[in-house]
Amino acid sequence: SLSSAFSYGVASMAMVFVNKAVIMQYVHSMTLLTLQQQLATALFIHFGQVLGMSKRKDLSIATAKKLLPVSIFYNANVAFALASLKGVNIPMYIAIKRLTPLAVLVSGFLRGKGKPSTQVSLSVVCTALGVLVAALGDFSFDLYGYSMALISVFFQTMYLILVEKSGADDGLSSMELMFYNSILSIPFLFFIIVATGEFPHSLSVLSEKTASASFSVILLISLVMGIVLNYTMFWCTIVNSALTTTIVGVLKGVGSTTLGFVVLGGVKVHALNVTGLVINTFGGVWYSYAKYTQKKKLPRRVAPDEESHPHK
Repeated sequence: SLSSAFSYGVASMAMVFVNKAVIMQYVHSMTLLTLQQQLATALFIHFGQVLGMSKRKDLSIATAKKLLPVSIFYNANVAFALASLKGVNIPMYIAIKRLTPLAVLVSGFLRGKGKPSTQVSLSVVCTALGVLVAALGDFSFDLYGYSMALISVFFQTMYLILVEKSGADDGLSSMELMFYNSILSIPFLFFIIVATGEFPHSLSVLSEKTASASFSVILLISLVMGIVLNYTMFWCTIVNSALTTTIVGVLKGVGSTTLGFVVLGGVKVHALNVTGLVINTFGGVWYSYAKYTQKKKLPRRVAPDEESHPHK
């Protein structure tokens, strides 16, 4: 559980900066970039299975139908997140995305999942409060960018909930979920590229950009990190929960925000930013403690569950 959460946190933090670096040089088609990441992921998993490096069940039409909503919400989240990065700097982007844990918590309560403990509820509210305080310290308002980020929060909440449910109900590993997601995403993304007229213009622009060695390296890193991020996100959500995954995102955001002040167009440090980050970090640590004490009271999972997720 700890290794999955740590891996997701590191991958997620790195991916924000990689995407921002790509967008600064190539703003013509974020959909094409996402399509490339999904193609790379599908090929990586397929050849991994051929070479005997990984195992997965054969594709099932019934399973694909169940996971179609996961793919739709996932790609919608990526699309709106990338769109928001065009107009929002990294610290403020992360601040808005930190509202996801609160959305997951509220959604779980509305779905009848049960009322979370007082400590868990207060810790999540504390992280959200820290977001608002930090945002007030430097709110270079961009209506389009902030709107895209808020919509992305909604879609991220939905797909995390669906991933958690799919892993629990269908016994799918994170690798299998990632493969299904990639396969289902490819036709959807290609349709968007054609429908919006991005193809073939964006492809020709990309070809010109790849003549630059520095851009080619950044693009390659982006493709690799897309695979790593997807895997660790599904892994963390299955092994832990949707709420835990979003809280990990909140904690990694502290480091991302700090770096964002000075890397790739940072913002000026303000007293409210620092205060908000302190409140946010306290909320994350509080949540971790609350979940730890809560799990100590629960009986250990039975063997069949561990066999369903051998990578735990």
